[in-house]
Amino acid sequence: MPSETKDPPPLRCVQVGLGEWGENWCRVVLPYLRRRGIAEPVAIVDVDESRFSLAQETLGLPSSCCYTSLKRALADNDCDFVIVVVPPVAHEEVIGTALEQRRHVLCEKPLADSLPGCLRISEQVSNAGVKMAVTMSHRFDQDKQSLQSAVESGKYGPLNYLVYRFTGNYRAFGSWGEFRHRIADPLLVEGSVHHFDIIRAIAASDAKTVYAKTWNPAWGEYAGDSTALIIIEMLNGVRCLYEGAKANASTMNGWGQDYIRAECEYGTLELNHRKLTVLKSGPGGKDLTRERLGLRRDRPKWLNSAIAEDFCDWLRGGPPPPTNYVDNLQCCALLFGAIEAAHTGRCIDVQAFLAEAAMSPT
Repeated sequence: MPSETKDPPPLRCVQVGLGEWGENWCRVVLPYLRRRGIAEPVAIVDVDESRFSLAQETLGLPSSCCYTSLKRALADNDCDFVIVVVPPVAHEEVIGTALEQRRHVLCEKPLADSLPGCLRISEQVSNAGVKMAVTMSHRFDQDKQSLQSAVESGKYGPLNYLVYRFTGNYRAFGSWGEFRHRIADPLLVEGSVHHFDIIRAIAASDAKTVYAKTWNPAWGEYAGDSTALIIIEMLNGVRCLYEGAKANASTMNGWGQDYIRAECEYGTLELNHRKLTVLKSGPGGKDLTRERLGLRRDRPKWLNSAIAEDFCDWLRGGPPPPTNYVDNLQCCALLFGAIEAAHTGRCIDVQAFLAEAAMSPT
């Protein structure tokens, strides 16, 4: 008789961080991985013990599996990978602790709070011989994946340029999470980094140059810039015009409701409020047609759950996910290149900017 093939046991993970986005992992992502038999949380780490009740209620973890020290959690629990859901400024320290113990890492964006920090982490991951990916979750939302597939199909001809709009009213202090109102460059670091990753995916190219103007209007209760107008040229010639704002009077295209227009030779693909449409017309707008396109339905879950599932598949021998740490360095280079452009008024050569950072002593 043929032998029965048994599913592999769930991978074991430790989550670090139970703040705003850490709660989403506890309530949505980890329960999904558990239901699918993909991964099982064995411990939770946070410096604030008052947050432990969240993990205990949502994941059924006992108090003995809740720690204020990642080093102690890894010493007490055998695990395959660490999920890092702490502010970017703490990524390097937390990831370093995981790498000391040769644990794989799945980290929230951005990789670090500076390009040198991103490069140091990348080198440390390579030296440790482990696998690491970054959860650029919005690229893996159903609507953005559908637009990307429509462009990749070639049905509408080559892509010429992209227009991306992300605007909302989050001007009051704390309306976008208090720490974002306190940091430098909150729009770019906490918002636009996702959109840059989406632009790279749809354009199927890394960035060549970036020019950015950022500011904070008088009514925006931010320490850093909350508004940006950015022009990006990709290595393959595709251009992008990006508008981002977190202190507008209205929310036109907030989180998950993005506006992206992909101008192709034979059709204009428009994504707006999760509806994908292709527009065509004759000269001067004659005989304009609009056709609704369906969204992809080939995954049970999207966003962080999809990335976490693909990451676990990678740990079991599957292909690396698109957001593996090597690829993500290009997203980091575009992010910090845009910040450099905004602060200096220069158009930044993104690849030269990355190469210079890699050559500079850290």
